[in-house]
Amino acid sequence: MSSSQLTHQLAHATGELATAAAAEMERSLPWYRELGAQERSWVGQVAQAGIQAFIDWFAEGKDTSALTSNVFGAAPRELARAITFEQTVDLVRTTIAVVEQSIEHFTLDGDRAPLREAILRYSREIAFSAAEVYARAAEARGAWDARLEALVIDALIRDDVSNEILSQASALGWSSTGAALVMAGAPPEIDAEASLSVMRRAAHGHALELLTGTQGSVMLTVIGGPGVESGHAHRLMTPYFGPGPVVVGDVISGLHEIGSSARACVSGFHAASSWPTATRPVPVSELLPERAILGEQAARADLIDNIFQPLAKESVLIETLTAYFDNSHSLEATGRVMFVHPNTVRYRLKRIAQITGYDPTHSREAFALHIAMVCGLGPRI
Repeated sequence: MSSSQLTHQLAHATGELATAAAAEMERSLPWYRELGAQERSWVGQVAQAGIQAFIDWFAEGKDTSALTSNVFGAAPRELARAITFEQTVDLVRTTIAVVEQSIEHFTLDGDRAPLREAILRYSREIAFSAAEVYARAAEARGAWDARLEALVIDALIRDDVSNEILSQASALGWSSTGAALVMAGAPPEIDAEASLSVMRRAAHGHALELLTGTQGSVMLTVIGGPGVESGHAHRLMTPYFGPGPVVVGDVISGLHEIGSSARACVSGFHAASSWPTATRPVPVSELLPERAILGEQAARADLIDNIFQPLAKESVLIETLTAYFDNSHSLEATGRVMFVHPNTVRYRLKRIAQITGYDPTHSREAFALHIAMVCGLGPRI
């Protein structure tokens, strides 16, 4: 039989072969049976296009340059999301097997060997084309997801927690409705995209949800899931930031509270260099004095509302703290200038620690108390 006659017979059987391929997939591929009607239709289009492309490929001298567009252009891009690459290989393998089995019915013995060889070569080429399609889809999806993720982070910082933003966050895999926290640090210096991929895999491996994006020189990461409240989550994610300080925010109840926490973390990141011995990560609440000095109004308000104002209700505590700072943290010197016994000073300092949670006899906590006094006694900005 001539090549043109064989091609004609193959073309005449295209519909029958596609139907047989669909029936075989229904019988042997569990994932195919679970697809919806639309997804099955896409798979059927690819199978039929694959058979037609083989006929054209066989007839036109085995040019592989158009295989990708001819076969996988038959279905929309959504197919790459509907079925995995492994399932696509199953689809190709099943379709090729059906074609190979069917050649017994419409070819002579002498034509079968070269046709089988052609099918073998074609199956290899179509597998390469499938891999190319999925690689391109993954690359495009990764670039798109990164841009979308950055937009979501930017919107959350601006307190734009609309239904659209929540829907976009959901599309990126965020489904947590429980506790979350924000981290801020420098982005990875070397191969940032690869580092973020490893970070995402680590988060996924510990059942954590992750949104991350870069705002200027700061990489912000939002974490949700188990381990957030225990501190395990932020310790796990810290190594994936670049060198320098990493700031972790207070635990929040959900995405609607991200804005203020993220802004505090960014401010804390810029302020953290003023505290060279800070831990990594450092809680944002421990950077209140540095943040206030650098002009963050929320930090100033926090110091005034939670430290100065409670102390101001007992004026003697403000007077004692001022004298204690003015006299180099000496109990005896403070007692002399206030005409009280050093034990009275000691009692008042303990009272200050009880009210504020900051111990004046601890150097770091005394610093926070001192800045709170400066903010509270100074002009309101």
